Amino acid sequence: MSVLVLLLAVSAACCLGFGFVLQQNAAQQAPLSDFLSPRLLLDLMKMPRWLSGIGLMVAGMILGAVALGKGEISLVEPLLATNLLFAFALSRHQTKHKLSHQGASGLVLLAGGVTAFIVAGQPHGGTAVTDPLRHWLIIGLVVGSALLLTAYAKRSRLIWAPVLLGLAAGLLYGVQDALTRVSSTRFSDGGFGELFTGWHPYGVLVLGVTGLILVQSAFETAPLRMSLPALTAAQPLAGILCGVGFLGDRLRTDTGALAWEAAGLAAVVAGIVLLSLHPAMPRGQAQEQPAQNLQPR
Repeated sequence: MSVLVLLLAVSAACCLGFGFVLQQNAAQQAPLSDFLSPRLLLDLMKMPRWLSGIGLMVAGMILGAVALGKGEISLVEPLLATNLLFAFALSRHQTKHKLSHQGASGLVLLAGGVTAFIVAGQPHGGTAVTDPLRHWLIIGLVVGSALLLTAYAKRSRLIWAPVLLGLAAGLLYGVQDALTRVSSTRFSDGGFGELFTGWHPYGVLVLGVTGLILVQSAFETAPLRMSLPALTAAQPLAGILCGVGFLGDRLRTDTGALAWEAAGLAAVVAGIVLLSLHPAMPRGQAQEQPAQNLQPR
């Protein structure tokens, strides 16, 4: 593993984790009438704490994009999933909660799972698939799943909506990371002319804005523990699917390696769940409100 890619990805995860906490602190004060509306971003832009969180998230995305340009997406995505560790650390600082055995177990499982997946899979580059049908099939599957989750979240009760929106945003961010990798390659091959003649950078922008609206809608309606774990779990899975599916990433596929890769991903998800249930994760305004239907009237 490149030390530079490791440092870039972990630094990106740190910025993302801190940024998510600050965004949720501000978004929980936004009116629920803005749910899944671009108006939500306009209201949040008036809050300095949210702008600070967005600044950190943008810095994390830039660092992540550089890491994706220098390393395989199947390597970078699991490292980006550690953003929950940094979000948990900032949340503990804000709430003054002790770590507890549950928190320690979550930290070990998440960090150990990422390590196990990378060591067992040994992600490395290969030949990217040029067949556009395969590109669109995988991207359509992931984006279509995100749209279905969003549609159901809009019709669901408040308690389920943030989880579904977190999953949807994570799927979109995973595809965004894949398109960022493609855009980086095109830029390296032909500069800005090659970059902007393709659709990929525009796809990155659309997915980024859409994912941002979904995330902020989730943050305003429920505690961080409801939405961030779902987002954190879905993003690397979608990114790895795109990486192996059409970007040419290769993982070891012998029986032992596959078993450790599966165990590593399972440990990551288990660690995310344990951390999400820890009292240190901040509570949102929705916990103090009765469940309500979010479908527009």
